[in-house]
Amino acid sequence: MWEQEWEKMTDKDREQFARVVNLLFQKTFIVRDEVDAKSHGILINKDFRFLERHQTLFSDYFRVAGWEIQLDGHRGVAALYNRFGYNHRRLDKAATYLLFTLRLIYEEQLEKLALRREASATVGELVEKMFYLGLLNKKPSDKMLRENLGTLKNHNIIDKLDGNWTNPQTRLIIYPSILLLVSNEKISELYESLGQTLMGEEEEEDDETAGEDALN
Repeated sequence: MWEQEWEKMTDKDREQFARVVNLLFQKTFIVRDEVDAKSHGILINKDFRFLERHQTLFSDYFRVAGWEIQLDGHRGVAALYNRFGYNHRRLDKAATYLLFTLRLIYEEQLEKLALRREASATVGELVEKMFYLGLLNKKPSDKMLRENLGTLKNHNIIDKLDGNWTNPQTRLIIYPSILLLVSNEKISELYESLGQTLMGEEEEEDDETAGEDALN
């Protein structure tokens, strides 16, 4: 049981354990390889390494309350899920379409990534892709981009290297955590729904219905 391993930990490790637990509740995802905004190089996330070393302890601890940890060492992603489907943050349609497009961009770059697990795109390229897919029929508002891209950053789905969320030249980093959030099945489902809901549909400003993806 986790209590036995907990007793063996130092006070410093217990403090880090508590911090990582709260980080998982807050962000849902922790990625191993983070992009440094200044150097644009890859930094190893110490929190991910700590979680990796104490995976059994974390798993046993969360399982008591109905939570499960998925740790993908190959992609370098840790994710927290509630077994009962509680404590999810539902994403509106605009955020869901952003996620869908980012996932497609990631997939398109996957074969070119070599040893890296991160993809990249500018805000302008993201918006252009959404127009191409028929997900937009007018320029997205600054508020929509700022709030939704900021939310995705807060959950370690994307990051930005420079600029602000509304600048078309701002460079985005797409983390492999997006593969766990937007599965191939969800991609197929959204493709099907697009054929039914987007053809000839006028986008309404107040039509912010819940999407299919959720964050803890």
